[in-house]
Amino acid sequence: MKRAIPVVVLSIAGLVPVWLYEPSAHTSTVQVAAPSPSSSSDSSSSSDSSSRTVTGPTLNTEKGPVQVRTTFSGTKITAVKMLQQPNHPQTTAAVPKLVAETLEAQSADIDTVSGATITSEAYKESLQATIDDNAKTAAASSASPSPSEATASRTVDGPALDTEKGTVQVQVTFEGDDITAVRMLQQPNHPQTTAAVPKLVAETLEAQSADIDTVSGATITSEAYKESLQAAIDAKG
Repeated sequence: MKRAIPVVVLSIAGLVPVWLYEPSAHTSTVQVAAPSPSSSSDSSSSSDSSSRTVTGPTLNTEKGPVQVRTTFSGTKITAVKMLQQPNHPQTTAAVPKLVAETLEAQSADIDTVSGATITSEAYKESLQATIDDNAKTAAASSASPSPSEATASRTVDGPALDTEKGTVQVQVTFEGDDITAVRMLQQPNHPQTTAAVPKLVAETLEAQSADIDTVSGATITSEAYKESLQAAIDAKG
């Protein structure tokens, strides 16, 4: 029995270090990087690339200032935000109703909210101003050709004109409104015509019109050239 006591004591003494051991808080540190926002922001920017936000005028009412900001996708109203509004419970309750009706009606032709008539009328006026601004911008964009359209190359064939020397027909290439090339599709098989054509083309490119001189010795061909050329210019519009 006396021999068992030292064994028990030693066993307990051996367990003490285990009980007192606490792993260090820094022994296993895992760093997790936040996901990059690039993918979500890219998709958002591409989907909103055609959206446009217009801020309406601030209207001062006896209840307080009212100002609307409208977001459009083309001509469609996709969001409305009140930038300024009276600090009043009835206004606070009315705004969600006004916005919901706007999104449904897609216009400022909506009902006033009972109990918030003044705010409703100012809201509709500021909203209408944003709609008018967006419509004006959309009309201007559709009326103005894009740079690629304005400089697009176009080739127009003039009419074939029969002369006593032979048939004359001109083909004109335009870049926008500029004449960039002229080609004879048909011409008399005659040395004077062959010599005259380069002169006629050079004068056309310089004058940018059919108002050029005839070439001596090739009067008939020159006149037919100018007539076919002018028809091509007129056809281009």
